[in-house]
Amino acid sequence: MKLYNISLAVLLGLGITLTSCEGKLDVENPNQQITDDFGKLPNELEESVIAAYNHIRMEGTYARVGYTYDVCRGDEVWNSSQVWYQPYDDLNTGIDNEMNQWPWRDWYYTIKVCNFITSKFEDKDNPIEMNDKMKRIKGQALFLRGLSYYNLVGYYQNPLIITDYNLYSELSTLNVPNKQEGDADGFAQYDRVLDLVEGDFKEAMELLPTRELGGEWALGRATSGAAAGYYARSLMQRHKYNDALTVLKDIINGKYGKYELMKNYGDNFREGAAYENNSESLFEVQYLDYGTQGTDDEWTPVNTSANATQGHAIESNFGPGRYSGWADLSASPWLYQLFKAERTTSGGLDPRLYWTIGTYEPEWDGFEFGNVCYTAKMTNGDPVATNDNNGGLPIAKWTNLRTGLYNGITVGLHCGINLRLMRYSDVLLRAAECENEVNGPTQQAIDWINQVRKRAGLADLKLADFNSADKLFEQIANVERPKEFGCEFGRGFDLIRWGFFNTADRLQQLKEHGTFRRSSDKTRIKEEVSYSQVGIDSELKSSYDTYIQGHEFIPIYIGTLNDNPNLVGNSANNSTSNANYFSQKGWTVHPVVSLGN
Repeated sequence: MKLYNISLAVLLGLGITLTSCEGKLDVENPNQQITDDFGKLPNELEESVIAAYNHIRMEGTYARVGYTYDVCRGDEVWNSSQVWYQPYDDLNTGIDNEMNQWPWRDWYYTIKVCNFITSKFEDKDNPIEMNDKMKRIKGQALFLRGLSYYNLVGYYQNPLIITDYNLYSELSTLNVPNKQEGDADGFAQYDRVLDLVEGDFKEAMELLPTRELGGEWALGRATSGAAAGYYARSLMQRHKYNDALTVLKDIINGKYGKYELMKNYGDNFREGAAYENNSESLFEVQYLDYGTQGTDDEWTPVNTSANATQGHAIESNFGPGRYSGWADLSASPWLYQLFKAERTTSGGLDPRLYWTIGTYEPEWDGFEFGNVCYTAKMTNGDPVATNDNNGGLPIAKWTNLRTGLYNGITVGLHCGINLRLMRYSDVLLRAAECENEVNGPTQQAIDWINQVRKRAGLADLKLADFNSADKLFEQIANVERPKEFGCEFGRGFDLIRWGFFNTADRLQQLKEHGTFRRSSDKTRIKEEVSYSQVGIDSELKSSYDTYIQGHEFIPIYIGTLNDNPNLVGNSANNSTSNANYFSQKGWTVHPVVSLGN
């Protein structure tokens, strides 16, 4: 199911009261609803839920920068345009960069709609009967609010907490603080926000049906499985591995619906009803297939149109310039070499490489659509670089580079591939990670990893090869997860929760992973690169060499700080290290270990 755009202005429009001078009759327009009246009927709350879904597909949420900022700060991607996104890839953006505000703006717009819905369930004067329909409405609102705050806290560290819909009555009442007396740093608010996130996901998990019980209704909507998956994610963000493991086991055992890996990995990255909302997907953002869309690019929550395209622009950011893409982001050479380092049991390449990075490989002749870039055939002598000036390995995910459907990119909000935000493979690898954290290397952890490897045709891992939790963690964090989720949203969240910005050895590892070559010679895009040559070879650069402490988060925009006198900046605003948070919690950062035998 694709959820269509309904303007918030219609759903939550302010009422107009017609008044006149003293002594004359005041008349209310009976055809104009006011906020107090709207939302008392189930169908009106259902419309509000659809409006909330509509807002998670805006530019600042998932349609472009809200998705790609996290991809940039990860070590699997670099900024091949060296212009757009550069300060986010270099992890040194300033507080006066207006782009900092876009995810903040759009996620708070989503939160406003969710708070409107939840306020109706808190109205003691007009109690709502909690039948199945109302449970689903409230559950979806809580899930989407939890999702909003999960993104906000992962980007901004200490965002505002607004849950009371009455605060929207005046702008001044929205100027709530994000710091309380006694707070030492932004992580006090970070913890409060994640408490809210965990609570919203947990309650949503209990209210929502499984997708099997939801039937047709569940296609494209949040279900108990989606809420459970995100609940586990939010628990892991603060190292609550034992609690998360319980939830993840319940998902695997079918408590929140039946999920399984698709036989073809590539089916997770195609558009169309045959592939989207499939058995591997716990939650995905719904976009209209190309050719069924409107004509108006709807970039912001207030730029609404009944004829919106309802597509995303991630393909435009990832797409090669040769095929009309904006050529902004490319896969890191480290990720490419990681794929090339391990063959399948039949001697072939990992099929996930085909769907992750758009390179020519002799092995791809006869595989899927072959050595294709859109509908054009690639040759070894004519590889496709992302950016004509700086080179780069083209990212294939969330594009039609490998789908064989289109001969190029229609730039803007036009790509119709649903963004799978959580897949069952993530549940399995997270369960393995939690098991390793709680019990050390176990056969159960290995078995969960091997389910994901088996789909790719790789040999099973053996428990005997992992003599410590550090070593198995290294395998999960820097082999299994990058190859399964390479160039997808979430790597930046992982690097933060793992503490990779907090220790010298992990930061050095990021510098090595983030090394790339800027060259107009497209024949060099697949070359191995070495961080040791940065500064010697003028074409080499590492994104993490320019990392400023605290800039694993995005600074809160200076205009936002000026508008709210009660708002304080975060570690990126102040360029301060976040290592103390880990040490105060008693968490350790796994040291870098060799995976060699």
